[in-house]
Amino acid sequence: MGGGYLAGGYRPKSGFRRIVSTGRVAPIGLVAGWGRFPVLVAQSLVQRRIPVCAIAIQGHADPHLEYLCDHVCWSGVGRMGTHVNYFRKMGVRQVTMAGKLFKADLLYAGSPWLRHFPDLECLRTFGPLLLSRNRNARDDSLLQAVTDMYLRHSMDVVAATDLAPDLLVPEGWLAGKKHSAKLENDIRFGWQVAKQMGALDIGQSITVKDGTVLAVEAIEGTDACIRRTGEVCRRGGWILVKVAKPNQDMRFDVPTIGPQTVQMVKDAGGVAIAVEADRTIVVDQAETYAAAEAAGIAIVAIADSKMNAVARAA
Repeated sequence: MGGGYLAGGYRPKSGFRRIVSTGRVAPIGLVAGWGRFPVLVAQSLVQRRIPVCAIAIQGHADPHLEYLCDHVCWSGVGRMGTHVNYFRKMGVRQVTMAGKLFKADLLYAGSPWLRHFPDLECLRTFGPLLLSRNRNARDDSLLQAVTDMYLRHSMDVVAATDLAPDLLVPEGWLAGKKHSAKLENDIRFGWQVAKQMGALDIGQSITVKDGTVLAVEAIEGTDACIRRTGEVCRRGGWILVKVAKPNQDMRFDVPTIGPQTVQMVKDAGGVAIAVEADRTIVVDQAETYAAAEAAGIAIVAIADSKMNAVARAA
């Protein structure tokens, strides 16, 4: 995968440059990280005949994007100048970000500035946060810096869930058997703790059994949290609670689960997954729910307002 505008021999779909040049349909700029989420966002836009230009992050993005998007630029995560110039060339005025970036690998594995070799735009964007004496690598701070960078170049950052709202899960029982009173108590307890974690910008996920916190998500991500839970609770029977931050900016890092989450919970001995309704993405929904049914894992989406009402009444 090369770093230029056209990678691996890929060419834009016929007619794309005409669409951009006439201005009849403004293209959406998609910054694509790891996972299925960017692919599903691209699919949703393409189905509505909205042109998509993608910055596909090397080592993260799915190559299938080349078959979906009107144009793809493979680029390193630190080549922010390339990203901006590419979107300008393509006539992009709105940018959306989807998919995971492996923050621990990007910032704390070896010599990140040498491995990812940031360009001048990247240094201008992140230097005040990462190279100052009071280093600040919090997710909210980094993502706000990216937003400010695009705004400097007259591009708005919009929520991918606004472009593909069908990916957000509605309130209700989604898969598996109904919870026992004991599991419901664990969900309520885990929900409160997870919300406090989110307020501190720590993570979105927590695992609980018998009113005891087994593991919390930090920089390593939800998958590692699940694996760690399986190691400390070999008897199983625990639940995963995954919620949005109290002040969640839906443009960034929206809680996401999918078939892989279900498989990992099953393998580690979990019995249920509780997520926040209307603020959680479920990728490949039919496959996710079918996998949960087959594994005997319950999935429930709960509105935060209802959890707050229960907490006040307790």
